[in-house]
Amino acid sequence: MSIEQVDTSRHNIIELRNIEQSYDGGKSYIIKGLDLLIEDKPEQGQFAVIMGMSGSGKSTVLRYIAGLQKPTNGEVLINGKPVDAENRVSMVFQQYSSLPWMTVLDNVALGLRFKGVSQVERNEKAMELIEMVGLEGHEYKYAQYPSLSGGQLQRVAIARSLLANPNILLMDEPFGALDIRTRLQMQELLCDIWRKFHSTIIFVTHDVREAVFLGDDLYILKSAPSYFAEHIHIDLPLNRQRSIKRDPRYESLVREVEDSMLRVADLK
Repeated sequence: MSIEQVDTSRHNIIELRNIEQSYDGGKSYIIKGLDLLIEDKPEQGQFAVIMGMSGSGKSTVLRYIAGLQKPTNGEVLINGKPVDAENRVSMVFQQYSSLPWMTVLDNVALGLRFKGVSQVERNEKAMELIEMVGLEGHEYKYAQYPSLSGGQLQRVAIARSLLANPNILLMDEPFGALDIRTRLQMQELLCDIWRKFHSTIIFVTHDVREAVFLGDDLYILKSAPSYFAEHIHIDLPLNRQRSIKRDPRYESLVREVEDSMLRVADLK
């Protein structure tokens, strides 16, 4: 059984249909009967957060959408078309994924380079994103530690993904390794990006407070065999500021999500 999906007249951005995953020829399944529908919200976008216990398949779901892994059974559709080499989405990982032998500028422009865009045009567009994520002045540094901090390296990855495809952004616990100050700054940056691009963002985190602050909708996976057992809509203002974390409604939602997480964790 999976959470109810309500299909409307809106355009479907991401759709996972009856996904199953087995690594032993069908003797056992780590994912079974998983469905997910993310629809377009014009002039707003979607910020969907995926949560669940460790090992429930959160990262695997992102890998399906990114085209990095195929499920044993089921369909993965992006804008109504199956994921393939021509229809895939870039992803921001928890581990720093920039190419350390390339500059920040070249890393951000990499997707356009693969698409055959001229160097002048791709550098111009890359600089726009570099400025937006607060890396102006660092564009000719190599994308590696200690030339750049952890937070700066994640900004490189976000800018690269946005330039490659500003409509969909996949993020797998991207702030997990950051200190609290940098993590809060990155949360606010992500809110700014969402407002500017109206992107569809799929975000994985274990942090309930982060999920409630960022998310438009939360989807909670039960443990294997996994499926989305609960869906919580976060009815907070779309223009999120850090001050909202002092709002009683925010605290109430945090408790609601915590209770849901524990409830789903007990499902067999």
